[in-house]
Amino acid sequence: MSKLKLGPIDDDKPVKITVELPASVHRDLLAYAKAHAAATGLSQALPVERLISPMLERFMASDRGFTRNRRPSG
Repeated sequence: MSKLKLGPIDDDKPVKITVELPASVHRDLLAYAKAHAAATGLSQALPVERLISPMLERFMASDRGFTRNRRPSG
């Protein structure tokens, strides 16, 4: 199996938000959850809600423009 970009997910106190996703994105998240469980040795897939935050965090961390703009000026 190929290596996924998302590694183990820390258990952290969440903040609840509501997001509307296209059905195709939800299907892809379900498939990713299954692949993530297999890659990390989990017996069952995490709920897709647990994947969204680390995926967004990883995306923002890899966005050079975003990280450049977040640096303090000085």
